[in-house]
Amino acid sequence: MTLAWRSTIAPRWMIAGEWRAHPMRIVTATIAIAIGVALGFAVHLVNASALDRFSRGLATVNGGADLRVEATGGRGFDEQLYPRLAKLPGIAAASPVVVLRGRIGASSIDLLGIDALRAAVATPTLLPVPERDAAPAAVFDPRSLFLSRLAMTGHHVGEPIDLVVTGRSQRFTLAGTVPGATARALGTIDIAAAQSRFARLGTIDRIDLKLADGADATRTADAIRAMLPPDATLARASDDADRTDALSRAYRVNLDMLALVALLTGSFLVFSAQALSVARRRPQFALLRVLGSSRRAIVGQVLAEGLVLGIAGAAIGVLLGFALALLVLRLVGGDLGSGAFASGDTPPLIFAPGAAAGFAALGLAAALLGSAIPARSAARVVPAVALKNLGDAIDPRRRPPILPALLLAALGIGAASLPAVGGVALFGYASVGLLLAAGIGAMPWLARALLAPLARHAYANPPLELAVRRLWGAPGQAAVALSGIVASVGLMIAMAVMVASFRHSVDDWLDQILPADLYLTSGGDASLDPGLQAALAHTPGIASIAFALQRPIPLEADRPPPMLIVNADPAHAYPGLGRSIAAAPGTIAIRVSEPASRLYHLSPGSMLTLPLGASRVRATVTGVFRDYARQQGALAIDGATYDRLTGEHARGEAAIHLVRGADPMTAIAALRRTLPPAVADGVQILPVAALKTRALAIFDRSFAITYALEAVAILVGLAGVAATASAQTIARTREFGMLRHLGVTRRQIVAMLGIEGALLGTIGGIAGVALGCAVAQVLIHVINPQSFNWTMDTRVPVPLLAGVMIALALASSLTAMIAGRSAVSIDAVRAVREDW
Repeated sequence: MTLAWRSTIAPRWMIAGEWRAHPMRIVTATIAIAIGVALGFAVHLVNASALDRFSRGLATVNGGADLRVEATGGRGFDEQLYPRLAKLPGIAAASPVVVLRGRIGASSIDLLGIDALRAAVATPTLLPVPERDAAPAAVFDPRSLFLSRLAMTGHHVGEPIDLVVTGRSQRFTLAGTVPGATARALGTIDIAAAQSRFARLGTIDRIDLKLADGADATRTADAIRAMLPPDATLARASDDADRTDALSRAYRVNLDMLALVALLTGSFLVFSAQALSVARRRPQFALLRVLGSSRRAIVGQVLAEGLVLGIAGAAIGVLLGFALALLVLRLVGGDLGSGAFASGDTPPLIFAPGAAAGFAALGLAAALLGSAIPARSAARVVPAVALKNLGDAIDPRRRPPILPALLLAALGIGAASLPAVGGVALFGYASVGLLLAAGIGAMPWLARALLAPLARHAYANPPLELAVRRLWGAPGQAAVALSGIVASVGLMIAMAVMVASFRHSVDDWLDQILPADLYLTSGGDASLDPGLQAALAHTPGIASIAFALQRPIPLEADRPPPMLIVNADPAHAYPGLGRSIAAAPGTIAIRVSEPASRLYHLSPGSMLTLPLGASRVRATVTGVFRDYARQQGALAIDGATYDRLTGEHARGEAAIHLVRGADPMTAIAALRRTLPPAVADGVQILPVAALKTRALAIFDRSFAITYALEAVAILVGLAGVAATASAQTIARTREFGMLRHLGVTRRQIVAMLGIEGALLGTIGGIAGVALGCAVAQVLIHVINPQSFNWTMDTRVPVPLLAGVMIALALASSLTAMIAGRSAVSIDAVRAVREDW
């Protein structure tokens, strides 16, 4: 009976009794684990769902061909390449395609001109299906248009549709659907109609290739490359997957890692809760040791408590993560606000059992990690001492060690200096974890150091004297109380400083690149031909107008193509970072954005070959410019050089300076009257203030999840303060009883606890802010450059930091006082009777 009681009944009784006595402490630790699991799982689900939808949409547009020959410029390549490729050995079928970006009203669609006979073999998913009443030959009718399900919204078969492409409007009849295109707003027309009606005669944009059974894909691809002109390149289906993954990899990995850091914070909160629980129950563990329990059994009991916390937190976290993913998809979108998958369509949520199990396991690991040190401490209890002593684990006469914390900090700084691994800042995140651990490890020493000036003085006020002496003499308990607080506050401060720095840098950057009064954009559609440009320049109220163009230019097949920016004066439009040089003789001058510089290892003086027009041109990188808008990179080229090399003179954007005193709204109306109706419907003209406000709103939207993570960190930190202060106060009931015997009044004890709480909150605030600012430097100068390939200047949000410190001090003080009123209400004699 004694063995059964010792091995099973007593541990269960102790666990249940402790949790009944301090439910808030258990709830806080459980919620901390649940939040970390939920954030990581939600980010994974949302990205997996968005990637799946985007990949399927891209596969729809690309037709699912084995290989594709794609144009490198905006004007396609000679269609005579098609019959030559179709006759190559190893090619079973080839289908020519004209790729256009169209608009129906205000809605944009991918418009493909296809040969239905060839597509039926090479890319059957693109095959249009006429309406039942229509003749099968409708697929060859130059007036027929077929739309996918997503593009059909608001339209019906037989309806006349006005299609606008590069400012040219053509009327078609909606003749049927494209049933294989389920994840993209897509339209198809006959390839001959696409060429004749949209000025593309003699050129195509793509050739979809299906390999013959048993064909050697590598040998066939090499043969194709040997035949390609300079304005065409070869792509594979696997390249699409690589590009899609690269679009959002850094953003989602960053959020995943922040979720793991949140789990680490939860682990510190579990440590704080378990350490306080162990300190409170040291006599109980000593009694179990006296009754014959082994140290291994004590360790097992504390770890079992942590495991129960982890199971509860992981289960709640998985459910919460699924619900959060649903909410995020509805409110923010599948791109988590990053803009990577902006398609206007919310993807369905895909549950991932493997990911759920993985994040649940991480939650369990975090709970067990947080319980490991308290379990070891409980096992080392000396029964004879612990049965009568609940004092601090550290002798107040000894200075708390600082060397382990300094070693962790040194390792963290060393990790921050290491490069990314596979484009992921793994060592940067390891540095964050090491710095957090160093900050927690330094708390006993820091608490003693910060309290030392106060401890040198004697105070006439008894509550103040008692509070200072108690905290200075028990730095270990102060450190335990502060560990979870400092971890959560440090993480929150780090993210706050990083976001504030980023937003400030973006704000300054917008002021640099938006010097004009008005900005015109056609959504990437080069619809402003030279005649229209001249007409706009002569609009009343316009002092000057600078036209520009942006289009993707492929450099590497497995990466999203950087954006080629065509501007009349790119050096003026995009101020440089660092030195600039002149172009080498026989080459053209280009400037590259900071992301492009890092992604492609380019710097002033680097040489590269660009596919421009019908040839490949040698270019010299003459400078690097800051760019926060295009994570995949950008290249800027002089407009006159671009026109000479490509023969393209159309533009899609304009920066407009007004005559002094001109009314912006009047000028916008005059510009719209100058534009043809087909072009005006797809053009936006905004004052610079509105454009800047929109850009910052997009920034805030992209960081919506980060802001939510900050709010959660604050709430968890404050809840940790409340639970810790309450648990410590209740654990000191006998101490309060002894003080009552010595003549200290209840009011003085409550005041003492309030001062202790305020001091602990202040120390926690100082440590959390200092630790957060240190971690922020890793986020700003290591993780962001390695993940997003851009840099920023540090900006510290002083009002927020001050507010957090004040909130921590107040929350800790008020909670301790509230808990103290309950503790001192117990009769003093009963509180100390077990010492008699």
